[in-house]
Amino acid sequence: MISWQDKAIKLLDDSLSPIPQELNGIDWKCALSDKSEKLAQHLCAFSNTKNGGFIVFGINNDDASFVKLTKDEVEDITKKLGNIAKNNLAWSVQLEHDVIDYKGNALLFIRIPEQTNKPIYLRGKDIYEAYIRSAGHSVKMSHEQVHGLIAQSHGLTFEDRVAKIVNSADDVLNLLDSRLFFEMLRKTMPTEKAIIIKQLEDYGLIVSKGDSYEILNLGAILFARELHDFDSLKGKEIIVRRYEGANNRVLNIDYVCKSGYAVGFEDLMNFISRNTSVERIEVKRIQEPLYPVVAIRELLANMMVHQDFAIRGMILTVEIFSNRITFTNPGSSLNDVNRLIDLPPHSRNEKMAQLMFLLDMCERRGSGIDRATDAIGQMKLPAYKAQSGDDFTRITMFPRKNVKDMTREERIAACYQHACLLYEDGKSINNLSVRERFNINSKQSAMASRILTDTLDCGLIKMENPETSSKRYASYIPFYA
Repeated sequence: MISWQDKAIKLLDDSLSPIPQELNGIDWKCALSDKSEKLAQHLCAFSNTKNGGFIVFGINNDDASFVKLTKDEVEDITKKLGNIAKNNLAWSVQLEHDVIDYKGNALLFIRIPEQTNKPIYLRGKDIYEAYIRSAGHSVKMSHEQVHGLIAQSHGLTFEDRVAKIVNSADDVLNLLDSRLFFEMLRKTMPTEKAIIIKQLEDYGLIVSKGDSYEILNLGAILFARELHDFDSLKGKEIIVRRYEGANNRVLNIDYVCKSGYAVGFEDLMNFISRNTSVERIEVKRIQEPLYPVVAIRELLANMMVHQDFAIRGMILTVEIFSNRITFTNPGSSLNDVNRLIDLPPHSRNEKMAQLMFLLDMCERRGSGIDRATDAIGQMKLPAYKAQSGDDFTRITMFPRKNVKDMTREERIAACYQHACLLYEDGKSINNLSVRERFNINSKQSAMASRILTDTLDCGLIKMENPETSSKRYASYIPFYA
């Protein structure tokens, strides 16, 4: 089992390289300030943040240089922070500490564990004086975030929380598109209102409460005619932006999907497809897609399902540039971005994922990225690029490029993803399969060999049989196999 000290060292490595920056999970300071309330806010924020976090003393805030701490300073820091954690928060928080050698520097690590009974807030103030880590800072939580943490503490997922309480079945049907719901399930819509309501309840979209009805977030986020009818879902619209060139300085089109995701899904797909196609004139005008439709569909559904609804101020965004298309959602990736193809999926919104699968909005859970990767390979496009930050995940696709025009990094990424995909099918890659992936003819097998060698040197693939003497006939599998 990995110790908290090892996790702290890894986080510190990530925060100092390549560009020093404080992360959600770690904050560093050169010395202890005398501002007790500010320190209490930091402890509060880490206590409310998933997996808690660390404050490291002995690093200069300005230039990330190391500062030597005396024994008395270490004792003073641990004593004062311990007292703040015990006396200045709504509930006492137990801290841990250790002095750890980091590249020849003795640093003091303070561990603040995530608390189960959330939100933690400042003692003597109301519950809305709660803080959380966001973009490397301790920030005051919104009322929605506080309510979300309370619901989590009671075991309620986002999907199960109430989006709106209404007084009649007519109100439910005015707010939710029940006709589309039955169409997507391939069922005939009942003529009796009571049966419609019962079906919506059976699928977890609403809850009957005597003379009133609770529309749950699951029902609203998928089937709302207008998302702005639900206060908890404001800011959860999907925006598609198309820019003039390869940067975001000149905006051509700004399309906002203001309805629930299921209601607006096909319109979103059609809009993205129209704006990522080029016109080719033969006997008649033909719109030729730059990206595989199946990949767009899966990545669009993927960002819906895996978003973190607790993050405010960041919306689902599809951005179309002249040389790429990006899909960005709030919430860091729950899997290593280099292992999206093979690792079992982790979904923040499990009920939403399951219902979207039943509605045929996406492939069965876990195979969406596989299908997208396969479609990208079939069109001979460069590999997709996945990025994950403290509060976002972004996946980028690129239009077709001849292998000769690809960078070394692009070839390596495509080779690795090709290996992952075939390994999931119980196969390995070799010179022939790489030539097929990159559309390289048989006379240029040396180019395929070079791509394999570069990917091998990067440690992303390994030989299936290390005892094979001939590289020409060698087969390769992903490094994790």
